[in-house]
Amino acid sequence: MSTSRGFAPAAPTTAQRGWRVVDIIVASVVAVACGVVFWAWSQGYAAVAVATAAFPPLGGLYGGGWLIAGVVGGLIIRKPGAALYCELIAASVEGVLGTHFGLTVILSGLIQGAGAELVFALFRYRRFGLGVALLAGLVTGLAMGTSENVLYNVEWAAGWQVLYAILAGVSGTVIAGLLGWLAVRALAGTGVLHGLASGRAARERA
Repeated sequence: MSTSRGFAPAAPTTAQRGWRVVDIIVASVVAVACGVVFWAWSQGYAAVAVATAAFPPLGGLYGGGWLIAGVVGGLIIRKPGAALYCELIAASVEGVLGTHFGLTVILSGLIQGAGAELVFALFRYRRFGLGVALLAGLVTGLAMGTSENVLYNVEWAAGWQVLYAILAGVSGTVIAGLLGWLAVRALAGTGVLHGLASGRAARERA
């Protein structure tokens, strides 16, 4: 069955699940690159806050840009801890570069990375198709929305909080899940991931 659709499998053995030097290097490069994207994404948040001032829960639709590292990292490295590692390092890079959210972004990265990691763990790090990517994006988005309701949106009505979490989930599904999966597929097609499980899966599809 092709790995390009749904929940199609790519099954690593137990031995292959240990991190190699190349896994650490690639995951770190991906995380740093995503951290720069996170920082750039945060620069647009002020405009989004103004645009959604009349109905703040709509801001949840913007959140997916901060979720890509976990999903993309998990899809590329395909090892336990990759999603959490990439999201946390990316958030740390954003914090170091400077953002009005301050170093709270590190806590956000931990929570959001755990959301994506949970999905890959549920599939025992054996399935990396579009369906899994979308689910990882959804769960990390819901994790973001729920945590931000607890940390920042406590004064909102319950209905607003629920809607914010749902819209964050939608954003995570589309931006982190769908676009992240397409980005990894495109990268794998170029051959740059040839030393990784994701690169081998791309060669098998071809």
